Amino acid sequence: MSVEVHSTAVVESGAILHDGVRIGPFCHVGAMAELGAGTELISHASVVGHTKVGSNCLLYPHAVLGCGPQVLGMRETPDSMLEVGAGSVFREYATAHTGIPKHGGLTKVGTACYIMIGAHIAHDCIIGNNVVMANNVSLAGHITVGDNVWFGGLAAVHQFSRIGRNAFIGGGAIVVEDVIPFGSVVGNHAKLSGLNIVGLKRRGFSKSDLHEIRSAYKAVFEGNGLFKDRLAQAAAEYAGKPLAMELINFILEGRDRPICKPAE
Repeated sequence: MSVEVHSTAVVESGAILHDGVRIGPFCHVGAMAELGAGTELISHASVVGHTKVGSNCLLYPHAVLGCGPQVLGMRETPDSMLEVGAGSVFREYATAHTGIPKHGGLTKVGTACYIMIGAHIAHDCIIGNNVVMANNVSLAGHITVGDNVWFGGLAAVHQFSRIGRNAFIGGGAIVVEDVIPFGSVVGNHAKLSGLNIVGLKRRGFSKSDLHEIRSAYKAVFEGNGLFKDRLAQAAAEYAGKPLAMELINFILEGRDRPICKPAE
């Protein structure tokens, strides 16, 4: 299998192109970039910086991967890196930046992610697998996103936030607090509106799974008493129940980080 590079594209010396890579008109591939087998840049797309793109990825026109962090005084360095997993798609004008070396230097996007028009992944974000970001979603730096999270269009997330797997972020939501696994949040500022039941059913969660998650959710977020006391009681009550404890442990592991809760 051969590599195809359009005559108008620029591929700098040092770039690594694996079998089946296709680079369309007016694309730019930098000297420290690596493109996995079968990856395609349709046209006017750029992969620059110390960036490794997995196999069978697809970049639409004007998508840009690997530019340096939007941090004042930050200069390009090989220690600032971006990794993109296999089968991920970046639509028109979508961007992902490399990390800051003093914070580990790595921004990472998982496999089979779908990043729609104008969406942005900032420095040092760690994005799981099968994540969907609709048009113009903006993630600030140092955000972690679990597998199977869906973002509605125009949502924005504050730096250092955590979003658990299988969560749903509603369109236009402004997220300034951590979002529990399986949760659904909406609004500005975003509030927890319940569980992502539709998404969980689509992912094949059973009725018993949903019952366990819903029961733990109610124990933590509903009822009398202080939140910390309900959380401690739920941790004792649901010990040994993995899905319930995933939700509970996510909150416990955040320590003093604020958790997105239902509106009062």
